[in-house]
Amino acid sequence: MGLFALRRYVPYLRPYVGLVVVFGLSQLGSLVTAASIPKVIQFIIDGPITEHNLGRLVPMAGLLVVIGALEFVLIVMRRHYSGVASLRMETDLRNDFYAHLQNLQVSFHDNWQSGQLLSRAISDIGTVRRFVSFGLIWFLQTIVTFVVVFALMLQLDWQLALVVVLCMVPIAFFSNVFHNKYRVIARSLQDLTGDMTTTIEEMATGVRIIKAFGRMPLMQKRFEDEASQIRVTSLTGIKARAELWTELNFLPNLSLVAVLLLGGVNVVAGRMTIGGLVAFMNYVFMLIWPMDAIGWVLSMSEECQTASQRLNEVLDSRPEISDRHGARALERCRGRLEFRGVGFRYPKSDEWVLRDLNLVVEPGETVGLVGRTGSGKTSLAYLGPRLYDVSEGSVLLDGVDVRDITLRSLRSHIGFAFEDPILFSASVHENLVMGRPIVSDQELKRAIDVAHAGFVWDLPWGLETRVGEQGYTLSGGQRQRLALARAVLGAPPLLILDDPLSSVDVHTEATIEEALARVLEGVTGLLVVHRPSTLALADRVALIEGGTVAAVGTHGELMRSNDLYRALLSQEYDPRAEEALA
Repeated sequence: MGLFALRRYVPYLRPYVGLVVVFGLSQLGSLVTAASIPKVIQFIIDGPITEHNLGRLVPMAGLLVVIGALEFVLIVMRRHYSGVASLRMETDLRNDFYAHLQNLQVSFHDNWQSGQLLSRAISDIGTVRRFVSFGLIWFLQTIVTFVVVFALMLQLDWQLALVVVLCMVPIAFFSNVFHNKYRVIARSLQDLTGDMTTTIEEMATGVRIIKAFGRMPLMQKRFEDEASQIRVTSLTGIKARAELWTELNFLPNLSLVAVLLLGGVNVVAGRMTIGGLVAFMNYVFMLIWPMDAIGWVLSMSEECQTASQRLNEVLDSRPEISDRHGARALERCRGRLEFRGVGFRYPKSDEWVLRDLNLVVEPGETVGLVGRTGSGKTSLAYLGPRLYDVSEGSVLLDGVDVRDITLRSLRSHIGFAFEDPILFSASVHENLVMGRPIVSDQELKRAIDVAHAGFVWDLPWGLETRVGEQGYTLSGGQRQRLALARAVLGAPPLLILDDPLSSVDVHTEATIEEALARVLEGVTGLLVVHRPSTLALADRVALIEGGTVAAVGTHGELMRSNDLYRALLSQEYDPRAEEALA
């Protein structure tokens, strides 16, 4: 039942306990007013109408109007306060869910489809909120209505009340059958929706590739197949709900017929007044809508439970990369970076990417990483800022294991530029500062000059120009220069650059390298090198082979002494030459 699934989210309602209390009181008040109307009707029929007393009839009719108006006000209050509380709960839950996603390690996101995470953050949290604001209300109201109405029925005629209860007994059987069937349908539907969200997201981000290769019909067919699966599953769910509603609608009608026949016999026998029978019939009518709502509530409950399970799959994932107990902030950073006996393999993989790797980058020194494709250069670079953690060994910054430094402090001392320049749908300025403490205009201009990104001043609104999703309104070279400017902004003492010039032309490359050489003076640098010209920035070069450091030295030393190094940097190099060297 969705109520059990909501236990985890009850704390999100605690800040709004006042709203919940007002909602509960208005809920109870609306039920009391609704239940009092049949009693007033009974009094009117057995009193003024039976006695033909018009003088007493008018005030009673006025009382019904007052009770009806009060019920209307209480219902409006109930819906308003339940909606406000549930919407605030939804906002808090979505904020925490997003914060949790950001805290999870990169490897978690490597193994999850972005569409599945998106559907959980939007659709599933919305499903939980709808059950809280509507389904849960009707569930509670149905329970209280049954209790109150049954008590009033017993007061009028206990035999007829038992007949009504007996007519309602099959509800438990029908509900259990529906629960077992709809639970599977609800999970399947929400998973399929997540898959389709992934397809849409991939189409939006990969539209250039789709169009370039003429794969629009293929992607259209893939989308239509997923949409068809959702349609079939939705129709199965509709059929299950329709069957339940039909069965539940039959029970009140059955009880109504039984009450009319047996109640009529009691009236004829003088054991019950006409007003009492009318009041009893009204109470039966009060059960018809709750009975009809049970099917709706049960379906919402199953959807809520499924949504909760899907959310829990993410929320129960613990961040594997987090601050250790006792981790401290690094107040000052000299920039000495050491990889000591490092071994690394990606989560859920048995293959070692790095093994028994040792390398020291002294403060103010720039070391280039060279190796075959897939040798582990980029993986090694990721270990510095703890985008991944070592599987064995340790990474030390100024002699301190990076795992003993708070993540915020560690990453505040490191500037990182990825090979694939990622920008956000925001202004150029927002992409550059990325939440850093306030930086001066002078620092901003210096970073832009270093990255040779002066084109930003010619954009329509300068630094306030929005670059669009993933920065695709800019060229590849422009995106990479902005990513480089973001890395050097604030003059971090340690710079890790993963082939930061792969998307720029030769002339721009030379200009940026000249500016970077000035920036790297007095700064520790780790460069993942894919083109020979970038090696001019390196004081030493580390050759990565077989997941370890095969050789370290200056560019000239390695060119003289290492055949693989020469082959990797040779203009005549091709994969066959590499295989021969292996």
